[in-house]
Amino acid sequence: MKPAAFDHVAPETLDQALALLVRHGNDAKILAGGQSLVPVLALRLASPSWLIDLNRIASLSGIRRLESGQLAIGALTRQRMVERSNVVALANPLLAAAMPWIAHVQIRNRGTIGGSLAHADPAAELPAIGVACDAILVAQSQRGRREIAAADFFKGMFETALAADELLVEIRFPKWPAGRAHGFLEVARRHGDFAICGIAATLDRDEAGSISDSRIVAFGVKDAPVRLAAAERALIGTCGTSDAIQAAASAASTGLSPRNDHHASSEYRLELAQVLTRRALIQAMRRAL
Repeated sequence: MKPAAFDHVAPETLDQALALLVRHGNDAKILAGGQSLVPVLALRLASPSWLIDLNRIASLSGIRRLESGQLAIGALTRQRMVERSNVVALANPLLAAAMPWIAHVQIRNRGTIGGSLAHADPAAELPAIGVACDAILVAQSQRGRREIAAADFFKGMFETALAADELLVEIRFPKWPAGRAHGFLEVARRHGDFAICGIAATLDRDEAGSISDSRIVAFGVKDAPVRLAAAERALIGTCGTSDAIQAAASAASTGLSPRNDHHASSEYRLELAQVLTRRALIQAMRRAL
């Protein structure tokens, strides 16, 4: 199929883009990398009258370290640029580890970090990384800027906290603590497919070597990334021994009710959540040595 007819406009400044978004409202769609939107248009699952193309707005792209130690990434930054960035590798190793799992190189060459987050596919990697790292998503409209915690940003399948007149302009990751360990794994039918289940994990340890904080986030199992709180609690105060990791893996399914779909059953996703939690934690502890 081919997309329905639309008018294309390519503003050169953020102010122009925000004005167009207000002017055209629900009749407009935002084009960044187009890796999610273009297939939707081709299938006529969406038929906007206007396409607002952000690709001429240079200020929306780039990677930088702030004086606070935070990592700031412009929403229009290509995923491949994030993947290959030495700054990202040092500032947020979990983000760097997750990038090669996203689709294929050709898609990462065009896909943007902000586009993936704003699209909010529950099987996508970047929303889970945002939640695991307590990222802040910066939204802007003509009314001003606001900061949204990743935990509050993802409301459901393809649903976010962005208002109709807002654009996601930047993603900020907190300073990576010294000694933090991480693990990332997913299962898909083929490499590059969306995940049936994936796990993003971080472990922080105190001076005695005990785990003082943990983040274990599952994606691909529900309509938004979900923290596995029982698994996280099972690790606190332990030294990440085999028994502790197994206890956390067993707790990974506590309170988790994955969806059934044509890709996998709820029962299979529950099993994957436990297996991948164990493997991701083993991966993290090996990095901590």
